[in-house]
Amino acid sequence: MDRLVLKFGGTSVANLERIAHVADIVAARKQKAKGLAVIVSAMSGKTNELVAWAREAAGDDLQGPEFDDEHDVIVASGEQVTSGLLALALRRRGLKARSWLGWQVGLRTDGAHSKARILGFERPEFQESVDAGEIAVVAGFQGVDGEGRVSTLGRGGSDTSAVAVAAALKADLCDIYTDVDGVYTTDPRIATKARKLDKIAYEEMLELASLGAKVLQTRSVEMAMNHRVPVRVLSSFEGAVAEPTSGTLVCDEDEIVEKQVVSGVAYSRDEAKVTLLGVEDHPGVAASIFGALADAGVNVDMIVQASSRKAGRQNMVFTTTERDAELTKKTLEKKKDTIGFDELVLERDVAKVSVIGVGMRSHAGVAKTMFEALSAKGINIQVISTSEIKISVLIDASYTELAVRTLHTAYGLDAD
Repeated sequence: MDRLVLKFGGTSVANLERIAHVADIVAARKQKAKGLAVIVSAMSGKTNELVAWAREAAGDDLQGPEFDDEHDVIVASGEQVTSGLLALALRRRGLKARSWLGWQVGLRTDGAHSKARILGFERPEFQESVDAGEIAVVAGFQGVDGEGRVSTLGRGGSDTSAVAVAAALKADLCDIYTDVDGVYTTDPRIATKARKLDKIAYEEMLELASLGAKVLQTRSVEMAMNHRVPVRVLSSFEGAVAEPTSGTLVCDEDEIVEKQVVSGVAYSRDEAKVTLLGVEDHPGVAASIFGALADAGVNVDMIVQASSRKAGRQNMVFTTTERDAELTKKTLEKKKDTIGFDELVLERDVAKVSVIGVGMRSHAGVAKTMFEALSAKGINIQVISTSEIKISVLIDASYTELAVRTLHTAYGLDAD
C-alpha cells in the first residue's frame, strides 16, 4: 500500500495509556504502508472543557465575530496536544514522526469560524514528508482561513480532516478508528439484533449520517464520495494489534454485489415540528418564510404544504432541529405581518425515523412496508419525506425505539 491515512477519535486517545495503544497500531500499520498520515482528535471530553472555558471567559458581552475567531483558537488546542503526544509515543518506538497543525499542512478553509468548510491544501512539503517515510501526525478539526486565522470544522470535524488529507495524498484507504467496530443496520443499543455491515455505499452512509447515525460526520462522507476516497470504519478497542480484517468499508455502490432493499434504519430525537396555520396563499410566501429562516441560520428539513379551511389560505408544516426551535419561533413571529399567517404551533416531543437503501431505486412497495408496520404497532405518522434512497417519517418521540425495532424487523435486517 503506497499511502494510508488513519484517524483516531477522542475515545481512542482519551489518555496516555490509550495513546500508547494507538502508537502500537500505527507502528503495525506502518510496516505495510510506504506513506502514512495519522489524524487525531482531542482527548475525550477536552473539547467540551475548552468550549466551556471560552464561553465563561467571554461572558454574555461577546457574540458573533468578536467571539468566534478566538473560540477557534482555544478549542483547536485540544488536537494540538494529542498530535504532539502521539508523535512522541511513536518516536519512543523508534519511528520517524512529527506533528502537524492545520495551518502547517496548509489546510485552507473559509472564514465561517466553528463550522468552516475546507477549500484545499497549499503545502507540498507535507506530502513530500509523508512520501519520504516520516509519519505525519496531524491535528484534526482545524485549518486556517484566508486571513491566516485558526479555524475549526465543527463537531466531528476530524473525520473531515482525515478524508481531506486522504484525498490530497491520493491515499489507497482512509481508516477511521473509533469506539465501534463498524456501521450497523441500526443502533445496537435499541435493536439487539442489529448487524454490522461489511460494505455500505457512499450515498447510503451520507443519508445515515445526516439522519442521526453518529458514526461519521456528514461532511466527511460527502467529501469521500466526491473524491472517491475509500473509507473504512473500525474499532481501536479490539485488543491485540494486528492487521485489521473487520470494520465497514464505505465505497462505491458498484463494489457491493448483494444490495439489500433497505440497508439501515436511522433515527433522530433532535427534532422540532413547526406548523404555520392560515398562511396567505400567494406566490413568494414560501420564499419569505424559508428565506427569513435561512438568514437566521436555521436549517429546515421536512416540509409539507396543505390547503387550509379558509379560502386563500394554506397550512405549512416543517421540521428543524430542537436546538433551533426557539430561534425559529422568534424569527417567524417577527415576520408575522410580512408573511401573513394566523398562528404558529411549535411541538418538541417528536422524532424522525428513516429507512435507507440504494435498493429502493429498483424495488416497489418499500413505503407500503413501512407504513403498514408502523400502523400495526399503533404509531401515527405526522409528516413524510422521501428521496430516491430514503423514506423518513416524523412520529411522537415516545414511540422512537419501538418504531426502530419494528422497521428493522419488517425489512429483514435482524441478525440470525
